[in-house]
Amino acid sequence: MTIYIACDHLGIDLKKEIKLHLIENGLDVREIDLENSELDDYPDFAFKLGKKVASGDNSLGILICGNGIGMSIAANKVKGIRCVRAVNTDDASKGKQHNGANVIAIGANIDTELAKEIVDTFITTKSPNIERYIRRTNKVINYENGEYNEL
Repeated sequence: MTIYIACDHLGIDLKKEIKLHLIENGLDVREIDLENSELDDYPDFAFKLGKKVASGDNSLGILICGNGIGMSIAANKVKGIRCVRAVNTDDASKGKQHNGANVIAIGANIDTELAKEIVDTFITTKSPNIERYIRRTNKVINYENGEYNEL
């Protein structure tokens, strides 16, 4: 499995810590190849990472910005992405297990050790495997594809 990671200028330090942590745990981590500067814009990173994850290679994504909200909103505009903003491990696990999230967005101001726990939880949590979670996730996917039949 490949893990893509990107951040805006506010998340550079946390991204470095998380990337090192994941590599030390034997994961294939790839940074999005956009340069950070004080003038960078989070949507550029979210869109580029989203396209990589949505390409269908069974990958996951990690986005970091000031508080994770902007990245989450932008990433969710990419077809095939279900991004959850997580501030704790419960958000990470339920976002993936209940909602089929394939990208996680976290805030740059979060404690480094907590961020690592959130990311680890996200990566190790299984995708939806209970019928009602699968059904709900499929409704979101179908809506995105223009195939949803409203009740």
